[in-house]
Amino acid sequence: MSGARPVRAVRVGRRSAVALGLVAAVGVVAFGWPFLAAPDSAVHAHAQDAPWLFAVLLVLLVGVAAATLAESGLDAKAVAMLGVLAATGAALRPLGAGTAGLEPMFFLMVLSGRVLGPGFGFVLGAVTMFASALLTGGVGPWLPFQMLAMGWFTLGAGLLPERLRGAGERLLLAGYGFLAAFAYGTVMNLAGWPFLGELTSSVAFVPGDPVGENLVRFLAYCLATSLGWDLGRAVLTAVLTLTLGGTLLKALRRATRRAAFDTRPGFAARTGPGGAAPVTPSGAAPYDAERGP
Repeated sequence: MSGARPVRAVRVGRRSAVALGLVAAVGVVAFGWPFLAAPDSAVHAHAQDAPWLFAVLLVLLVGVAAATLAESGLDAKAVAMLGVLAATGAALRPLGAGTAGLEPMFFLMVLSGRVLGPGFGFVLGAVTMFASALLTGGVGPWLPFQMLAMGWFTLGAGLLPERLRGAGERLLLAGYGFLAAFAYGTVMNLAGWPFLGELTSSVAFVPGDPVGENLVRFLAYCLATSLGWDLGRAVLTAVLTLTLGGTLLKALRRATRRAAFDTRPGFAARTGPGGAAPVTPSGAAPYDAERGP
């Protein structure tokens, strides 16, 4: 069943799309450089330094993308909505920290990205992860990678087909949340995997080895270290989406309708006697922000 036209707190214009594409391209390189770089490249020669360089670069690029999106319509109402949702997500993250990967913030990110769109979703994901890191003391070289991965996670929810509503929509979001939670954990493993070194040589990244051999080691590393955490995160996200998703989707949509993100402020002219527009002392008609002078 088709619903009303979706409300977008942040419209993704051409410049915003280019900025997001640039961040995505550098992000792919930052996460996947062990598989993308040639065996004899200088990146492999500085394997321990490369992630730090990418982390610094990602901070700058995420800032550029956020600033570009802000120029596309991140007004006071959108900033207020962003602050509320980011604070809520940051508060939810510690509730499951250290317990089999149970992180309820992912559920909120999926639904927020769905309702408010991909542009708002990317900014929300990055800001929420930054705020939660400050709250939990999790600031470190891994934080830019977490911000980018969470931005992708929330952005993806905003790109899902828009026409579904009701049980079908909740099933779609639950399936997305389940798969994307696994993808988030796998992508984040790439941020720390090259640092393992020789103490765990059976699953460690070996600079200069063929891509196939390193990929096998990486998959073994994911299975041995993070499968349980990713499964817990994925199952909790799907269960919360199916059980509480309907209520929260209604609340978010009601809030966005009342915020009227798509409405432009204007000053309508008061009518004079008989319905005629009043005349200013200079003889000119008063200014109307919607129609011009």
